[in-house]
Amino acid sequence: MNFMQLLQSLDELLYEVMSWLVFFPITLWRTITRPLQTMAYADSELYDKSSEQYADALTPPLFLLIALLLSHAIELASTGYTNPIVASQKGMAAYIDSDTKLLILRMIIFSIIPLTLAVASLVGRGTAITRESLRSPFYAQCYPAGAFALAIGVGTILVHDASDLVSWFGGLLFCTALIMYFAIQFIWLRQIMRRGKVITGLYAATSIFGGFVIAVLLALLFA
Repeated sequence: MNFMQLLQSLDELLYEVMSWLVFFPITLWRTITRPLQTMAYADSELYDKSSEQYADALTPPLFLLIALLLSHAIELASTGYTNPIVASQKGMAAYIDSDTKLLILRMIIFSIIPLTLAVASLVGRGTAITRESLRSPFYAQCYPAGAFALAIGVGTILVHDASDLVSWFGGLLFCTALIMYFAIQFIWLRQIMRRGKVITGLYAATSIFGGFVIAVLLALLFA
């Protein structure tokens, strides 16, 4: 690679990174206000030409990654706040003894959960699990997972604030994020699988909880 090619590559990289400042808030707003439509958008864009995919939004995996990085950066920038997992040296928490390991844990958790939900949607429909069939539901899941991760991260920080009002708001944000995430998964799975409420609820609950357990075990294994 000569010098001019290097400059051109840096030019493209700089534009791509700067464009995130525009498209991340747009994608986040759509995910919060229209979660199911955003998930459908993620699915439909996969069938476009590669050069035309996600022209007005971030790709789902990239959105999830940036949301996790932003949540972690907010936590690091918060004065006087240390994540309880990092601070604790008891039990399994002793393995997560640095912010880097905590970030890895978050990335694994919030990537495994979309994966387990995507697998559940295929199993519920009786569709064979292949690399191609799994891609669409996984991409769809990355959008709500990113918004959920950001809300959980900010809510956790606010809960540990000295002010009772701020702490109460953080708890409200945390609980609202959990409820909304489950509700979105319930509606999405029911639309896709066309099953009853009880079966759909079990699929959603076991997928989320199972994904969390698998992610934590993998994170501890790597730690």
